[in-house]
Parts: sequence; C-alpha cells; structure tokens
Amino acid sequence: MNGDLARIAERRRWLVSQAAAQRQVLSQEMAQWKPRLALADRGIAVYRYVRRYPALLAGAGLVAVLLRPQRGAALLQRGLLAWQLFVSLRKLGNDLKTRR
Repeated sequence: MNGDLARIAERRRWLVSQAAAQRQVLSQEMAQWKPRLALADRGIAVYRYVRRYPALLAGAGLVAVLLRPQRGAALLQRGLLAWQLFVSLRKLGNDLKTRR
C-alpha cells in the first residue's frame, strides 16, 4: 500500500511540475497576443458604444460637415463607409448571438 501511495505521490509531483511548465509556456505565448487582444477589446467597446448611441455619431458627423463644408463630401463618403461597416458588424453580431 505504501508503494502505491509513493507512486501516486511521485506521479502527482510530476504532474504538478508539468502543469507549472505548461503555464509558463502559455504565459509567454499569450504575452505577444496581449496588445492585439487589447486592440480588439477596444474595438468591441467602440462598437457597443456606437450601437448604443448612434445619434451621437450622426451629430458628430453633422458638426464636422458644418465646420468644414469643403470637406463635407469626403466626410460623407467616410461616414457612409463607416455606417456600412457598422451595419455589417451588427448583422454579424446578431448572427453570432443566434448560433449560441
């Protein structure tokens, strides 16, 4: 019985050391992903904010056009592109919600 307990204890020590080594490797691998994941997290936060307050975005665009009318066409073009991107992301988000 003591032999079995000794083998189990040795196996446990080995498994604990393996888990520690794997955690260290995973930590090093994830360190390079941290900035990318932070950027993605900020993008999601902006998306959620714009989704919650779309009138604020439209108002900011209107103010920008009023302050610089000569650049209005370029701003409207970018605004249209942003709106299309927003709608696409919103549709993608809704599709992902329905798959859960």
